[in-house]
Amino acid sequence: MVVFAVTRRETVPFEGQKPGTSGLRKKVTVFKQPNYLHNFVQSTFNALPTDKVKGATLVVSGDGRYFSEDVVQIIIKMAAANGVRRVWVGQNSLLSTPAVSAVIRERVGADGSKATGAFILTASHNPGGPHEDFGIKYNMENGGPAPEAITDKIYANTKTLKEYFIAEDLPDIDISVVSVSTFSGPEGPFDVDVFDSTTDYVKLMKSIFDFGSIQKLLSCPKFTFCYDALHGVAGIYAKCIFVEELGANESSLLNCTPKEDFGGGHPDPNLTYAKELVARMGLGKSGSQFEPPEFGAAADGDADRNMILGKRFFVTPSDSVAIIAANAVEAIPYFASGLKGVARSMPTSAALDVVAKNLGLKFFEVPTGWKFFGNLMDAGLCSICGEESFGTGSDHIREKDGIWAVLAWLSILAFKNKDKLNDDKLVTVEDIVRKHWAIYGRHYYTRYDYENVDAGAAKELMAHLVNLQSSLSEVNRIIKEIRSDVSDVAQADEFEYKDPVDGSVSKHQGIRYLFVDGSRLVFRLSGTGSEGATIRVYIEQYENDATKTGRDSQEALAPLVEVAVKLSKMKEFTGRSAPTVIT
Repeated sequence: MVVFAVTRRETVPFEGQKPGTSGLRKKVTVFKQPNYLHNFVQSTFNALPTDKVKGATLVVSGDGRYFSEDVVQIIIKMAAANGVRRVWVGQNSLLSTPAVSAVIRERVGADGSKATGAFILTASHNPGGPHEDFGIKYNMENGGPAPEAITDKIYANTKTLKEYFIAEDLPDIDISVVSVSTFSGPEGPFDVDVFDSTTDYVKLMKSIFDFGSIQKLLSCPKFTFCYDALHGVAGIYAKCIFVEELGANESSLLNCTPKEDFGGGHPDPNLTYAKELVARMGLGKSGSQFEPPEFGAAADGDADRNMILGKRFFVTPSDSVAIIAANAVEAIPYFASGLKGVARSMPTSAALDVVAKNLGLKFFEVPTGWKFFGNLMDAGLCSICGEESFGTGSDHIREKDGIWAVLAWLSILAFKNKDKLNDDKLVTVEDIVRKHWAIYGRHYYTRYDYENVDAGAAKELMAHLVNLQSSLSEVNRIIKEIRSDVSDVAQADEFEYKDPVDGSVSKHQGIRYLFVDGSRLVFRLSGTGSEGATIRVYIEQYENDATKTGRDSQEALAPLVEVAVKLSKMKEFTGRSAPTVIT
């Protein structure tokens, strides 16, 4: 048995190691600076309660992006030196973010051990490679991201750190082979358990969904299916679940081999970056030369986000979570006894609100950040939640979960088609969405991003919008001068959230204009870094007249778009006559 010693290394702090909800994300070249990673990892160990480090079990894995394998070895050596009892590593250092959450919550080691936390190595939907992004975040014992109390402590530690501890003579672990390696150090035995990356997550999915009914749907010749992992970690789960468990053809999978640079692409599941899937589904600019599949979906780099498509049909993330919630009890066994409640992030459309009201469900509107959903779930208040940025999930784990969302949609399709598999025509994704609109109304929705705006100008624009809110009659007068066909504003505020579980208050979460007819305008500022700020404008037109829910989205939104741009004085403050990105 290899015996290791603990080495104490002196270091100096780095500026800017402030982790957000999604951890610390920087360019690989920044992380590769001597001691940069070591400082952040040691600051994290120092921020945790002693019993969550000494003698504890930690998970270390991620989305497989460039630099991950080096980082895994460094964290293993630092964990050993800090008195951790064992480290669990997914084979080839691969674990999706939802799978990490599942492993923390569900996996029991051969010796009865349970994980108390995890270092997840991901920069989510950001590109990977030597000159691209790397990220590291810490998740807690409930499987969810570290709360602000911990991330604030980590950041404070990074500013004063003088030393870190590492077991430099510990040999590198072969993480390509499932095995347990045992070592001995000053505080006793230390194990590294390399385990199969898919087993625990697949077992959890099989306990939630009726795989038999989904299998029948996938075996129906009229039902065709396509899944694009964008060369992220979702690929290993797609092969295991869709092909091996559910019997889909391997040809249904696109870009399902994880690559450290995501094949040179941008692993963000939206209509802009999932080009190959979008074209195959008949939504490309040139149309498709082949008949598109009935159902398509994509994942981001770490597999927590999802995009859902029907044949020549895009499902907005806001509609997706509402439709899953409306159909979950009858279509998904896990929810058969009913939903505890539902929640959405504030910028997400109010489609879920209407479902909650109709079904008599508890409903929560929270700031952007998955930790707010986690609090509700830990308190037993929320079953299903989602956000407009392609994140959907449930209380089975404490992260958003891309493959769960795909299985939820396949379950709904299987349920709607259970007596129609031999008919001439199946119920399609588009049929389900249009029927939902007929029952609940349609929330026409778009997001305008104005990127790299001068930070000062962005703050002035936001201040202008807050000042306007002091007189609703003045706001309505201005709006009527811009567009007489837009409803009056009933309420305007700066969104503030008091957490019903821990009582914490989150202020300045976005500026809202709520209209009498259920429409909304939301303005948010994000990222006031060296490259300026991003102003996000969320524009939502509610239509409950069933004869008007089939309009072109841009046409239906045009009046409110004009109001948003002119009311905010976007051009006057920023000089921008058009957004950088329209979603």
